Amino acid sequence: MSNVIKMILLLVFFGLLILIRAFENELFYDPYLSFFKNDYLYIDNPRREIFKLTIYTTIRFLLNSAISLGIIFLFFKDRSIVKFSALVFAISYVILILFFLYFVINPNKEDYYIFFNIRRFLIQPLLLLLLLPAFYYHKLKQ
Repeated sequence: MSNVIKMILLLVFFGLLILIRAFENELFYDPYLSFFKNDYLYIDNPRREIFKLTIYTTIRFLLNSAISLGIIFLFFKDRSIVKFSALVFAISYVILILFFLYFVINPNKEDYYIFFNIRRFLIQPLLLLLLLPAFYYHKLKQ
């Protein structure tokens, strides 16, 4: 694959991540988007449909993960790195969604900050930001 095509694909993938973020209100059901934009420590937990929220959060995580795996593949062209990344994404999803559901079902104002950050790992491609430098550093050390 030529460098020009690789760069165009990387721009497309990063553009898709930006579009998911830009149109999050239109694409996904998430009452916590506006909740955490306001002064959430002084207002009540928003009304939510737990099943619908979980499904849309899962869809968003899967979209971000698939795009992130594409970016990782384009950067390193190594299937073992992509497989390992997919495993990291899968394990992270299971752990994070369990904590997410706990905080959605049992909302406490003392836990909002932890919940905010767990939710952030589910709805934003933060794992990509952690994995890219780690794999790059690993490649440099080899």
